[in-house]
Amino acid sequence: MLAELGRQASGEIVRLPAGPSPVYLFSHPDDVQHVLRGNWENYRRQGMFWRPLQRLLGESVLNDGAVWQSSRDILQPLFTARYVTTLAGEMAATVDERIGELEGYAESGHSFDAGEEMADIVNETVIKVLFGGRLSREAGRRLSPAYDRAARSIAFRLFMPFMPYSVRLPGDRAFMDAVEAIDDVVLPMVRGALAHPRPGRDVFSVLCQARQGQGNEERQIRDDVVSVYGAAAESTATTLTWLWPLLDAHPQVAARLSAEVEHVVGTGPVLPSHLPELRYTKMVLQELMRVRPAGWLFPRVAEREDLVRGVPIEAGAQVLITPYATHRLDEFWDRPEDFDPERFSPGEQERRHRYAYFPFGGGPHQCLGRHLFHMAAPLIVAAILSRFRPVLRGGGPFTPAPAGSLRPREKVELGLLPIRRGER
Repeated sequence: MLAELGRQASGEIVRLPAGPSPVYLFSHPDDVQHVLRGNWENYRRQGMFWRPLQRLLGESVLNDGAVWQSSRDILQPLFTARYVTTLAGEMAATVDERIGELEGYAESGHSFDAGEEMADIVNETVIKVLFGGRLSREAGRRLSPAYDRAARSIAFRLFMPFMPYSVRLPGDRAFMDAVEAIDDVVLPMVRGALAHPRPGRDVFSVLCQARQGQGNEERQIRDDVVSVYGAAAESTATTLTWLWPLLDAHPQVAARLSAEVEHVVGTGPVLPSHLPELRYTKMVLQELMRVRPAGWLFPRVAEREDLVRGVPIEAGAQVLITPYATHRLDEFWDRPEDFDPERFSPGEQERRHRYAYFPFGGGPHQCLGRHLFHMAAPLIVAAILSRFRPVLRGGGPFTPAPAGSLRPREKVELGLLPIRRGER
């Protein structure tokens, strides 16, 4: 609905009838840039559209003000491109080992839930980066479905954000059960680390060292860990789940992608040195994030009144920014509904408005996990396609579910055929 409104208005600001506070849709890249970068201090991550998420995320790096600044200062050095590059060897080895476990599906012919398997693969890939081995594989497998339940059960609160929490809505109980399940994994780990501190350069260890002795350190570490895990692991898994239906619907893209992986990686294993050569793989992933951005809604509240391209915005107004809408504006994207990785061929991006494409947000609040995604996602895709030919089984058409992050409403059921040399 938001995407269609943005297209009908050709990117002009739209006022929405959505409750007691004024609500505006900003979809034009100029307006997006104004909110996320130019006048970002006036547009806060607060308000009725943000409130449902705060029951999960708490006060963290995904907030605003002093708490956000403190968390970002601690975490920023661990998510730079340079630092993430130092993790590439370990991540590639982990991916290769984990993808090898999929051989059982290829041998048996059994299919699997791509959403669950992608989440488990991403978990294995990022757990060492985020938690330094403190989080077991079993515990990681409890986190992923809990995040999925939380994202799906929040739908009614997103559609009726003005409804007070004294009024129970469908999904409220499931959401709080999911938050409890996440806390059952994260809080014992936090308490154990605070009771028995040890040095380390992983995200969790650095957070514990920096927060030790602050008085509210247990809750603060918990909130940051929950937020970072969601941004780095859950979003990556959700994005990769969408890849397989899109490749099935676009066999020419799938064939070219597989051919590149065969040429660059061969029979594997995939190595960090392969990444610069996986150019088409990168283009496919960029286009994937254009049509299916995991973070599809960035709500803000105007702290003070503002004038945006001649439109007065009242103090306290709710502002909705959604990559899903901006990524579909006809003025900036030819055939916006088509899945076409060629949009991201070398040179094309330089001719595009900087904020016509922003799957990771922008400005000071740009997602910390973007470099981790650009490392992990192509490693995972290349590792799978170097060994198997994925086959979609049943389902579709696959449509976005009403959820906190963009995920398929339908189950993506995938089978794997083993690749033999010369078969492609």
